[in-house]
Amino acid sequence: MMERRTFVQAGLAAGAAGFLPRSAGARPAPKPPFRISLAQWSLHRTFYGTLGPGEDRVRLLRTDPDRALRGTAHPINFPVIARRDFGIAGVEYVNTFMFGHADDEAYLDELNLRAAGEGVTNVLIMCDLEGALGDPDPAARTTAVENHVRWLRAAAHLGCHAIRVNAQSRGDEAEQRRLAADGLHRLAERAEPFGLHVIVENHGGLSSRGDWLMATLREADHPLLGTLPDFGNFALGNGERYDAYRGVGEMMPMARAVSAKSYDFGPDGEEQRVDFHRMMRIVLDAGYDGWVGIEYEGDGLDEPAGIRATKTLLERVQADHQNGGRRDA
Repeated sequence: MMERRTFVQAGLAAGAAGFLPRSAGARPAPKPPFRISLAQWSLHRTFYGTLGPGEDRVRLLRTDPDRALRGTAHPINFPVIARRDFGIAGVEYVNTFMFGHADDEAYLDELNLRAAGEGVTNVLIMCDLEGALGDPDPAARTTAVENHVRWLRAAAHLGCHAIRVNAQSRGDEAEQRRLAADGLHRLAERAEPFGLHVIVENHGGLSSRGDWLMATLREADHPLLGTLPDFGNFALGNGERYDAYRGVGEMMPMARAVSAKSYDFGPDGEEQRVDFHRMMRIVLDAGYDGWVGIEYEGDGLDEPAGIRATKTLLERVQADHQNGGRRDA
């Protein structure tokens, strides 16, 4: 972990350039139509490192999380990496990189220090491996709700606006909707004292159907519930896929964050699986102007290059929008 003195000295040096006086009479830059954040999962290889023979990542995360994080960088430095390496001012944490530290105030204070030192906003925490909020077993469903409360506390400590959860369940379509709605409503009630949103991502199975997810949230019926539309997570199983553009459009009325999932880029810098211009028109036409998180999951580029390619493409979308939608303007 970076020593405090080294960290502060580096931060002062890096920040000095940001305080140069603005030229007299210069116009402020126009407000962008959305803000770009970075999802921590984009750097999962960097933080996780390589497993040893016979090692299981999930088991290690539960039993020895520090051993599971043996990459070339430590997750506590994520806000600094986001700003200094990529020029990004918003970060979306992943709870599995914080296992063992959800209730560790010293650790969370250090994250806050590093984010504040870089002028970075802590946006949300993505929560996985804490049980199914729609588990058919009532006791297991209650445990899943309670497991997520620690991340509500951590998100509040970090000044985030939300935690991202999954609408995971079993059974037929109607039963899964009923069970997931119950767990989500109960978790949203637990979020009330923290003033945090509980947002659901399309993340496999029925949750990757925009119509089912929206019906589930309507049944859950709580003002703190919302969605996190992800551009890429529309696999339904058995080789079936839900239409991604339809799904994002269906989820946008309740969107509290957006995940710009990317995989492959052509020589023109365009994403090969997702038409970012079409997708972002759907997002912006819904009146959304919040954080759009870069989540690079490709193999063709290394993680830093994939993040930069996604950021460049999103900045192109911003410029196109400010030019009235004319891509050649």
